[in-house]
Amino acid sequence: MSWSSRVSCHIASVRDGVREARETQRHWQGNKERIKADWRTWRRAGKVPDTPGPPPTGFSLLPWLLMGLGSLSNVLQGKTPNPWIGGIGLLAFNSLYVYIVFRAFDRERREAVSTRVALLLMALVTTGLALGYGGSWLLFFPLLGLATGAILRGPRLGKTGVLLSVFAGSVSAVHDGWDGINIAYATFLSTMVTAAILGLSEAVRELRAAREELARRAVEEERLRFSRDLHDLLGHTLSVIVVKSEAARRLAPRDMGAALTQITDIESVGRQALTEIREAVTGYREGSLSTELDRARSALTAAGIEPVVHRSGPPLTPQTEALLGWVVREAVTNAVRHSGASRCEITVAGTDERVLLTVADNGDGTSAQPAVEGIGGTGLKGLTERLATAGGSLWAGPSPRGFTVTAELPRDAEELSAAAFSPTGSATASGSGRDSPTDSDTDSATAVAPGAG
Repeated sequence: MSWSSRVSCHIASVRDGVREARETQRHWQGNKERIKADWRTWRRAGKVPDTPGPPPTGFSLLPWLLMGLGSLSNVLQGKTPNPWIGGIGLLAFNSLYVYIVFRAFDRERREAVSTRVALLLMALVTTGLALGYGGSWLLFFPLLGLATGAILRGPRLGKTGVLLSVFAGSVSAVHDGWDGINIAYATFLSTMVTAAILGLSEAVRELRAAREELARRAVEEERLRFSRDLHDLLGHTLSVIVVKSEAARRLAPRDMGAALTQITDIESVGRQALTEIREAVTGYREGSLSTELDRARSALTAAGIEPVVHRSGPPLTPQTEALLGWVVREAVTNAVRHSGASRCEITVAGTDERVLLTVADNGDGTSAQPAVEGIGGTGLKGLTERLATAGGSLWAGPSPRGFTVTAELPRDAEELSAAAFSPTGSATASGSGRDSPTDSDTDSATAVAPGAG
């Protein structure tokens, strides 16, 4: 290959290299602009990822020990009188400084007595070295202020910083006269700035941890709300469907019309359950006492239990009715599934201040546990907590004539806590003193579509 050919090849390769470099630069520039645009979009949407990095440690304060290199140089060069004393003092100061700053980032160790004692010893060593040598040894006062700011937090920091600065300036004035003001200023500045930066960093991390904890709790509460509402709805729906299916099976051989009525009711219950489940998923489900009483009559009648409902007193607020509706669900489901009763009496009596709901049946049940407020399965415990949040109470247990559930609540909505009837506070599956462990997952308040037979 001739010389001109080789030159042409080299020129071509150089051109290719330049072209590739330009394309790489354009690609990098395009990626840079795209990343900037994405970052601006994330910031406007409030989705900028947190990159707090590792928490600060004592290593972040160690570089300040370089301020003592002048003193170390004087000791090594023999410019310091009694170099052994100066070397021992320098070693003691550095050791105390390292010990203190590594304890400054843990609240428990920072507030320990041993840490405060070490800080006091460091102040004594600093004072001795400053009075004995002066010069570059006076720079240990700003380091003392830095350690003090790292340890002391709170309202006492300001007074401590001022006193330490005045003391450092007074000691420095012994050697440098009015130039000691510079040491005083440096000591005050290092004390306050260190405390401010470390305090702000700690506050930011605590706030971030609190935000993460709140987010975690919100997720847990939403899961709990969803599981509780579905537990109630599916449990009550399946209970009613089973009762009415049994009634339809019994009636079919002798009265097909009555059996078809029960089957129609089963269809109504299913449709109503679908609506309530959709409301539970969206978190807007509310109860009505009148509706629950109608459903209770239907469920009790289908189970062969005579329903007796008495209601008196002034009108109730929607929030109070919603809470009492949950109690009716729980108590009636227990009566249908566990009581073996022939009669169930529901009484709602209200005054200007309080309202009392009683659900009593004449069955013998399956448990002889004593009457204790709030005892029972998972659902009744959830109801007890919910009513207690609203300023009320719940009692369930055997009575002389059977089994009784009693709930008491304030009548006015202003007295009720919002947490009592929020989605996260909804009651779970039924549970009274006669619930069995296997039933607690399926027994929930009985409800039937209004007008069901």
